[in-house]
Amino acid sequence: MTNLSDYRLLCFDVYGTLIDWESGIIAALEPILSKSTTQFTREHLLTTYHDLESAQQTATPDLPYSDLLSAIHPTLAARLGLNPPTDEESREFGNSVGTWPAFPDTVDALRRLSKHYKLVVLSNVDRDSFAKSNAGSLQGVPFDMILTAQDIGSYKPDLRNFEHMLSAVHREFGVGPQQVLQTAQSQFHDHQPARKVGIKSIWIERPGALMGNRGDPIFDWRFETLGQMADAVEAE
Repeated sequence: MTNLSDYRLLCFDVYGTLIDWESGIIAALEPILSKSTTQFTREHLLTTYHDLESAQQTATPDLPYSDLLSAIHPTLAARLGLNPPTDEESREFGNSVGTWPAFPDTVDALRRLSKHYKLVVLSNVDRDSFAKSNAGSLQGVPFDMILTAQDIGSYKPDLRNFEHMLSAVHREFGVGPQQVLQTAQSQFHDHQPARKVGIKSIWIERPGALMGNRGDPIFDWRFETLGQMADAVEAE
């Protein structure tokens, strides 16, 4: 298939693609950063966070995402040379996920794309955090299926997450792998594993995005924003 409009289902990564998780994480770190006079670059903060997050996801694949964030928060503070956070501060960091902002183009683009495709979420967060995001910055946009790491028991880039999604959409909608487009920013979490299970992908390469990047990007289409992708689909 050569056109975007030949496909039937978009499988979305949410945090990084639809929601600006990098800005959300930086804002959620502010309570512990504000107690220090040290200045950190955005890149240093996000790289340190991402390393700890992926290691923890591998170590505890069944730990819900908000609890996982709370668990790495003290280690993150220590790695940055900051004072240890209180238990309450770590809990608030974990609970911040549902408050992270959507990108400005996201909601309009999702509504436009929903006229052409089934919209499926395959996210590394927990059900409660996603529900807060969906009711909040995603403005209640309806998805046809929502699959979280909590439902599956593992975190992307584990291939089980993609195999679970493919099985679920085939059962529910009669859609095969060749009709699915993985739509995501992160090469690490999404594009590389999607390719391994035979799914084509659209790289939403958000300008300035740092987390999940790899030196050897894999993709079949590339856009800077979801809005640009929706424009391309409508143009076809």
